[in-house]
Amino acid sequence: MDIKEYFARISYRGSHNKPDLSTMSDIFQHHIQAVPFENLSIHCGEKIELDLEETYNKIVRKKRGGWCMENNYLLSWVLKTLGYDVTLLGARVYFPEFEAYAEEMDHLLLKVVLDGKSYIVDGGFGMSYQLWQPMELISGKDQPQTPGVFRFQEESGIWYLEKVKRKQLVPNQSASTSHNMEEEVCRRIYLFTLQPRDIEEFRGCNAHLQTAPDSLFVTKSICSLQTAHGIRALVGWKLTEMTYNYRDNMDLVEVRILADEEIEETLKEKFNITLDKKLVPVNSSRLSMF
Repeated sequence: MDIKEYFARISYRGSHNKPDLSTMSDIFQHHIQAVPFENLSIHCGEKIELDLEETYNKIVRKKRGGWCMENNYLLSWVLKTLGYDVTLLGARVYFPEFEAYAEEMDHLLLKVVLDGKSYIVDGGFGMSYQLWQPMELISGKDQPQTPGVFRFQEESGIWYLEKVKRKQLVPNQSASTSHNMEEEVCRRIYLFTLQPRDIEEFRGCNAHLQTAPDSLFVTKSICSLQTAHGIRALVGWKLTEMTYNYRDNMDLVEVRILADEEIEETLKEKFNITLDKKLVPVNSSRLSMF
């Protein structure tokens, strides 16, 4: 594995000699705009391996994306290689349809300590809840970013990440709100503790999420990528392109349903992904992605 090869993959040409917040933020921004959040391997008959070299080959050399345990595991190697103090953490994702968090740990994220402050670095959540910058680990403080206002809330050692929602303008639809109820102004994303984790602790989760019949990742084929001004996402046959803050406190959401023969070319043009095996799109879950 070669850090320069990784930098070429994400088109990063900045300095990396000093492990400071500016450098980490810049690398992070390049990563999320170059490496999709995707689970397409599951729907191509491939297994997602929790192995650093395999993840590196998949993302860097094959120019694929990955889910949280791939993106953030690779980012942990990148940041450690550059001299950052990195700790793996585990989270439980919130599902608004059930009004509940996952029962078991199902998300990997990173804590980075820098100049006496702790930051959460999470390059593997995807969709419209993807952080665009590292977040300082401080409770109750609004931290505005391009996607919206994020904040942590801490209660008895449990940290909660949430995002203040904007309204959404969806052309050709009467309602200019998001998929959830209009009165919902804040979306919970996940909860976590600061207990250090080892990658081995995620092996069961990694296997379960790609095999359980009711897993979000089994019931939906997902590919999302952050862009300069928003995101684009392909879930099943549904291509969504979102422009953040298109109007004051309102995001523009454009949706198109693709035909089967458009999928492969769309992955190539919109996400720079070429698959080795044939993708079988699926979108059979009622769980929301936005």
